[in-house]
Amino acid sequence: MVIGGGLAGLLAAWALRGYAERIVIVERDRYPDGPAFRSGVPQARHAHLLLEAGHRALEELMPGAREELLAAGAVRVPMSGVRWLSAAGWLAKYESEVAFLSCTRPLLDHTVLRRVRAEPSVRWLENTDVVGLLGTPGELTGVQVRARGDARARVRELRAEMVVDASGRTSSVPAWLARLGCPPTPEERVDAGVSYASRMYHRPAGADPGFDVLYLQTKAPDAPRLGVVLPVEGGRWIASVGSMRGAQAEPGAAGFDRQLRLLRDPSLHELLAGAEPAGAVRGFWPGPGVRRHYERRAPRGLVVIGDAVCTFNPVYGQGITVSALGARALRTAAERHGGIGHRTAHTARKGIAAAADTAWLLSSSEDVRFPTTTGGPAGVGVRVQHRYLDRVIRRATVDPGVCKALHEVMSMVAAPTALVRPAVLGAVLRGGGSGRPASP
Repeated sequence: MVIGGGLAGLLAAWALRGYAERIVIVERDRYPDGPAFRSGVPQARHAHLLLEAGHRALEELMPGAREELLAAGAVRVPMSGVRWLSAAGWLAKYESEVAFLSCTRPLLDHTVLRRVRAEPSVRWLENTDVVGLLGTPGELTGVQVRARGDARARVRELRAEMVVDASGRTSSVPAWLARLGCPPTPEERVDAGVSYASRMYHRPAGADPGFDVLYLQTKAPDAPRLGVVLPVEGGRWIASVGSMRGAQAEPGAAGFDRQLRLLRDPSLHELLAGAEPAGAVRGFWPGPGVRRHYERRAPRGLVVIGDAVCTFNPVYGQGITVSALGARALRTAAERHGGIGHRTAHTARKGIAAAADTAWLLSSSEDVRFPTTTGGPAGVGVRVQHRYLDRVIRRATVDPGVCKALHEVMSMVAAPTALVRPAVLGAVLRGGGSGRPASP
């Protein structure tokens, strides 16, 4: 039983095909006929990307999906095609094989949905709410559902050997577990007060700014705003401006334009000044980053994936990649144990947690650089990490090798330990970031 039919839920269902006799996806919405925005995915109108690790995992799960996305207009962007203004300056230029896929969220979701729709073992309950869990503090045995929006509708009990929560940031599973008498799941929280606004633009005919993507990063503590423009299908750009607590945009087009003018560098504002808007400005407040440690404590038969287990500050672009990595971990667990029993759920919980480790480490430790952030890691270890990473980034403005290692870690194809490999460590300690930064 999969709670939630968004991207994480669809990938989880696909990962379990062949190991479950029947997979039921319970989704609150009704799916649109094609790639379109829907209310159940409020963040879908904003910039999304699949990091290198994410589209590799998607391709492992769904061979051919990457080509389907590219054929539908998704854009492959090598890291060397990103003009990145880091906290220390413009990152060095080099030729990169590491790339991400950029497209709108509806295109990505629909590509995956179309594949899952064709799987005969998957059944669908659309326009349906899950209202509770069945079982005991030690073991889940199913879910309770009813028709969406009708509090008087009959509640039905649906039995399942495995329950996968993929209901996103607003997951009710912690409350439902408490209702069953389960002790609270250990969790971490960090809240930088992030908010962002986005707008689509028609890319001007023949426009060649000399890069594929422009990213203007924040700089703590005095520059809490960021901006990015990404190419998406249909000859369009999607531009997003984000901010940490206290620097949020005013609503509407005027507020969006003001945020562009307040960025550290004028290049994004200048780029969009010559582009025709293709839609209204949309805002979003995602809430805090939360990591729930179900791998430490959970009833048998429960697996939690995607934003329901770990949510990140969206400015780092990690969320859908971590969902894909989590689905791959679920598939690996099912393969290892040959089914969807309790051992599979236990192994999957550990694998999903491991898939989120690097992303959580990077995002939570960067969030706490801002003085208005609440929660998050603290102590000597974090301060040492910040000091070393600052030196890495300074060196990455002049050293292509260090920049390449940084990009690989940010793309989640290398562990953070790649930044202390002898070649990188030597370059950082010898150079200390001295030299002339790359020009924009």
